[in-house]
Amino acid sequence: MGITTRKSAVLQSSDFHICLAGNPNVGKSTVFNALTGMKQHTGNWPGKTVENASGRFTCKETGHTFTIVDLPGTYSLLSSSAEEEIARDYICFGGADATVIVADATCLERNLNLCLQILEISRKVVLCVNLLDEAKKKGIEIDLKKLSALLGIPVVGTAARSKKGLKELIAATDAACAAHPPSSAPRVCYGDALESALGLLTPAVAAAAGSASVDPRWISLKLLEGDGALLNTLSAHLGRDIREDAAVAEALAGARAALADSRLATSDDITAHSVLAIVSKSAEIYASVAKTVCPGRAARDRRLDKLFTSKATGIPIMAGLLALILWLTIAGANYPSALLSRALFSLEDTLMALAESVRLNAFVSGLLITGMYRTVAWVVSVMLPPMAIFFPLFTLLEDAGYLPRIAFNMDKFFCSSGAHGKQALTMCMGLGCNACGVVGCRIIDSPRERLIAILTNAFVPCNGRFPTMIAVGSIFLVGVGAGWARSLLSALLLTGLLVLGVAATLLCSRLLSKTVLRGEPSRFALELPPYRRPQIGRVIVRSIFSRTLFVLGRAVTVAAPAGIVIYLLANCHVGGVSLIAACADFLTPFASFFGFDGAILLAFLLAFPANEILLPIIIMIYMSGGSMVDYASLGELRMILSANGWTAITAVCVLIFSLFHFPCGTTVLTIARETKSAKWTLLAVLLPTLAGLALCAVVNNVGLLFLR
Repeated sequence: MGITTRKSAVLQSSDFHICLAGNPNVGKSTVFNALTGMKQHTGNWPGKTVENASGRFTCKETGHTFTIVDLPGTYSLLSSSAEEEIARDYICFGGADATVIVADATCLERNLNLCLQILEISRKVVLCVNLLDEAKKKGIEIDLKKLSALLGIPVVGTAARSKKGLKELIAATDAACAAHPPSSAPRVCYGDALESALGLLTPAVAAAAGSASVDPRWISLKLLEGDGALLNTLSAHLGRDIREDAAVAEALAGARAALADSRLATSDDITAHSVLAIVSKSAEIYASVAKTVCPGRAARDRRLDKLFTSKATGIPIMAGLLALILWLTIAGANYPSALLSRALFSLEDTLMALAESVRLNAFVSGLLITGMYRTVAWVVSVMLPPMAIFFPLFTLLEDAGYLPRIAFNMDKFFCSSGAHGKQALTMCMGLGCNACGVVGCRIIDSPRERLIAILTNAFVPCNGRFPTMIAVGSIFLVGVGAGWARSLLSALLLTGLLVLGVAATLLCSRLLSKTVLRGEPSRFALELPPYRRPQIGRVIVRSIFSRTLFVLGRAVTVAAPAGIVIYLLANCHVGGVSLIAACADFLTPFASFFGFDGAILLAFLLAFPANEILLPIIIMIYMSGGSMVDYASLGELRMILSANGWTAITAVCVLIFSLFHFPCGTTVLTIARETKSAKWTLLAVLLPTLAGLALCAVVNNVGLLFLR
């Protein structure tokens, strides 16, 4: 059951009805839980998937009871998301006796933006400055009395986790509900031109709105901004559209005419100007009430942000960090992978001896050990060491606060592609595992943009594709050898391929947003958290257990049955030829157009459950073996591939198709579960596959023209 905006429906036997507003992650839920205890009700907002919560508490001094509604956390009231729309409409039309705004004392300046926006709507507001204990640790001191005087509302400091200040908050809320709103209080000044226009429009709006609880000056501002969503809700609330009122229409035309000569000629200009005025006012108030005992940290963060988010250095640093992580992964994983491979494959001999000792049927033992176990051993030895390096390094950046900066840098590119800026974060998740990236798309509110992110996630290769790309690129494009230089060149090559994948993601997102998923990109507020020193122990535990082992477990689950199927195909013969060789020969005429042979294309198909087993399958087919084969060195692998007709063109085509081909089985199942649609799942499979085949065909046929 959702919470209605009708006051009579929510008051029940309470004396007052209040709502709790604030930015995300300011301790709002902690305040709510501390006030209400177990007297809570949860559900969804009517027509929304956004969760709500309501509860009750009592002021012991006066005996007044309160019904409190916990509004969704939001950074602004501009109605660019479902959360913002719910919060704004409830504050405007919910009939609350007061609004309690919870702010984070450690980043009060940003929180004041929302406070000032709400004060433009209603004056019956109490500001709860929470997390004072955290602010003290960071050397931040706030003059709460001065802040109260500047805002013209009660201000209470709390540390909700330890329940400090809650008694004072309840008393201030009780007084605010019982008292009349202040007749005059400080307001945001929007500049001479806009204030003059508001002066022309507000009297007409006040007369047309009648007894509406919303401040007519704020409604006038929304009329000038052209906020259709709010005005439609206001019309439903009033039972009439004030835009159709003759006096309002005349005053609005006069106000717009007065603004025509200024730089506020369009609705977007007015919106941007009003937002800037609120931000400037927040900064002004914060500067006068806050004192930082250790200002060095804030200055350091600003310097780092100038470096990491500027137009000149933001993108190059991103690419450099990616190349560094890949280089450390490649260089660091080689030796552990070799050790693990030898250990697991030596265990195979022990298992075979055990099977013989219990007189297990030779075909069954081959199926279980040479087929299933060897496949699993290969996947573990190839995946575990790189992931055990890549995921902790990636988590270090996340823990240090760098990932939101990636989203900030990429936001303009995704918006120009008709997608959501948060897609940059889901794309980063896909580097470790595309299935994780698909699940991560839940952070995108818009169904259209979430679907675009899901459909294009496979354009960025996951960790499982890296071994093939590194091996093939190293052999044919970088050169065989040892040392840091070769691993660095391999990392740069892989970085270049990832950049190509990002470009394809943007291009495909643009194509989808202009065809089957048309729409405008939605805005979102992105919080840039302070830079923190990563907690190494927590990073290692989180990355190894919740990411590395989780992804590895899913890969092994699908690789084991795949090994059985591959073994059966390789050991079942028709006319003296194995089924796997016959299938490869059958596919060769088709595959040759794309720069492959039948063995390569068949290996891609058989590696659908796990990308890591691609190269072993190729070698098995070439060597006419009955099981997947390991290779001792890249030099030996080059000899095998070259003897079977591989050229530089073949290698480039394999690299391209390794980058752009259908997602693995786990990812496809995840897409089906997330979209609940066979149509969208099929499209997610076809998009990268068709793109990869088209690029391979161009590279192969153009390359052959130059070689003739």
